Amino acid sequence: MAVALDAILARVKDVCRRNGLLILSVLSVTVGCLLGFFLRTRRLSQQEISYFQFPGELLMRMLKMLILPLVVSRNMFPANLVEATFKQYRTKTIPIIKSSKASSESTTRRIIIYGVQDENGSNVQNFALDITPPPEVIYKSEPGTSDGMNVLGIVIFSATMGIMLGRMGNSGVPLVSFCQCLNESVMKIVAVAVWYFPFGIVFLIAGKILEMDDPSAIGKKLGFYAITVVCGLVVHGLFILPMMYFFITKKNPIVFIRGILQALLIALATSSSSATLPITFKCLLENNHVDRRIARFVLPVGATINMDGTALYEAVAAIFIAQVNNYELDFGQIITISITATAASIGAAGIPQAGLVTMVIVLTSVGLPTDDITLIIAVDWALDRFRTMINVLGDALAAGIMAHICRKEFLKDGDEVRAARPRCATDLHRDRLSAPHTRASGARGEPSGESN
Repeated sequence: MAVALDAILARVKDVCRRNGLLILSVLSVTVGCLLGFFLRTRRLSQQEISYFQFPGELLMRMLKMLILPLVVSRNMFPANLVEATFKQYRTKTIPIIKSSKASSESTTRRIIIYGVQDENGSNVQNFALDITPPPEVIYKSEPGTSDGMNVLGIVIFSATMGIMLGRMGNSGVPLVSFCQCLNESVMKIVAVAVWYFPFGIVFLIAGKILEMDDPSAIGKKLGFYAITVVCGLVVHGLFILPMMYFFITKKNPIVFIRGILQALLIALATSSSSATLPITFKCLLENNHVDRRIARFVLPVGATINMDGTALYEAVAAIFIAQVNNYELDFGQIITISITATAASIGAAGIPQAGLVTMVIVLTSVGLPTDDITLIIAVDWALDRFRTMINVLGDALAAGIMAHICRKEFLKDGDEVRAARPRCATDLHRDRLSAPHTRASGARGEPSGESN
């Protein structure tokens, strides 16, 4: 009995250790909702609500603090960082009132209708109308600047500089090493900051509920938002990605996906593409027979920059926050959100809920309030797992496509690669086993391979 109890406790501890962040996130969302609805009955003042939201405000400040180093350290460190960070260019539209000729001459047309009597004897009352033509308004565009971070400019410029540093060869190695070291330090900061999320989420959600006029209406919108994100991920993961794999390789994508099913389940459980990387590597080698060199190259790169599920999620979340605030997005702003979400997802760390950090980048690019991230935190812990599955699926399918494209080259120089690879322990063991046979053959006078 005691042995069985110890085994159960050990298993519970193991589950809590592996899924600690998930358990804390679910508990924080639940506690935040219950606390928010309970405090609504207390009729707190605005000042008391602001004091109550202070731990959540620290979380938002922490997210904003990580934007710039997270984006820049992925690629480069710009020399004009101060100017590029605190100013962004924009075009202002200035209304100009252009009066018509009639109003400029201060003339007004008066129409007077006199009372007349119709055939039935009824009278029509007379009245007068003053008609003044409305002023014509035209807009003039002028360049200017506005306060705030030019995130999209930093992302594009840093990515371009990173490409150029890669082409510079040895001369660009010092700066590349500096950026890699900076990136590793930022990742460690993000990994520590993620554990503050559950505590800050409680006060963020509770404070947001206290500010809502109609929480039920926001809850309905949040439900439709979650359904939209899941539908988008399903379409992308079950139709678009497999169709691309089929059109390029002419192979059945269902068979390929079945081989990486274990990696997808691990991604759903851990919500981390980096933690799923060893399982994905194992599934590609053993089940789908992808070349080891392809898997070693594609999977680490994909786990770093191929965040298609995260990009889709962030774009939909930005549009949802705009609709909640009755903010109409034009076509240009939607394109800006799409580009920024794609670029910002490259800088997303492969750890749970790191997409919330890059979400601030997307909202800042179109001037949306970053405080409304609180609305999506309530369902982010669940959606994070689905978008991680799509990220892992995209990496695996990309490895399968690359293996199909490069198969002829690998078959052509396969013998050269095997001849050039260093002798491993297995080869040495095989030689030792064959050595007695070789010596016996030589003693009997049989020709050996070396004598020929």
